[in-house]
Amino acid sequence: MLNFINALPGAISQGLIWGIMAIGVYITYKILDIADLTVDGSFCTGAAVFVVLYTGGTNLWIAMLASLLAGMLAGLVTGILHTFCGIPAILSGILTQLGLWSINMAIMGMKATVAINVSTPELLDKLLVSLRFVQDVAKGTRPFYRHPILVVGLCTAVLILILYWFFGTELGCSLRATGSNQNMARAQGINTDFCKVLGLMISNGLVSLSGALLAQYNSASEINMGRGAIVIGLAAVIIGEVAFSKLFTNFGLKLLSVSIGAIIYYIVIQAVLAMGLNPNYLKLLSAVVVAIFLSIPFWKNKYIRASVKTTKGVSTNA
Repeated sequence: MLNFINALPGAISQGLIWGIMAIGVYITYKILDIADLTVDGSFCTGAAVFVVLYTGGTNLWIAMLASLLAGMLAGLVTGILHTFCGIPAILSGILTQLGLWSINMAIMGMKATVAINVSTPELLDKLLVSLRFVQDVAKGTRPFYRHPILVVGLCTAVLILILYWFFGTELGCSLRATGSNQNMARAQGINTDFCKVLGLMISNGLVSLSGALLAQYNSASEINMGRGAIVIGLAAVIIGEVAFSKLFTNFGLKLLSVSIGAIIYYIVIQAVLAMGLNPNYLKLLSAVVVAIFLSIPFWKNKYIRASVKTTKGVSTNA
């Protein structure tokens, strides 16, 4: 139990970082109604671009901006494959993800892992987040405002505010209309293909930004770090929706629930690991968690509401 409590700050920090990625997944999965598998590749792209640029002497903010733009470029490719080439969205994402593996390797100089030398104080202190910051704040050797929970929490709040504003604009409403009913949106004069491409770009830009933050946190970019990212993103989206759908009805709060869902997911993972689960079973556990939470809405509609209707029918007949 003590080990679990000690690991909680790290689990919450990672949950917040993955929560940004989950918000990107929310945009495609819930708003555009597209199952985009590009994220498994674009997550690593963001990390690879950031680490290579940062270790090469590039300013931290420029490196993060480059990561964001690289992810948007990946989303653009998926969008073009889907809209211009007529390839189904899920296959477009798979093709882009497949190509990104080689591109990510090329970015990292054909190395499977590229590390940030955090033993150098100058490189470490300039990072936004790091696992070492969690330990340093606990020891009192670093100010509390450098704690990853506060830093990533602030970044998440800013991103949610920007997205809340954007999806309230005419263009943002066009994206939401496209995902809700393409035919109706097209009848209203909305360029649905453009909206799909833009949504995929925004989504993958956020995913890459999350990858850049995780690379800072772990002090390295690893070629397989994005594998299974879509599962974690879906888990966060579904957990947030199931747990807070009755409380969070505002669009901005729905985005917040996705971030909280990612935190809950990582706390559950940490709790299971503290109970002695072999880490090799984590992928299986993730799949089971996602399957259960995806099934809950279906079970509610089929069994709970059906039983309520039956009860009302019996009462009326009586």
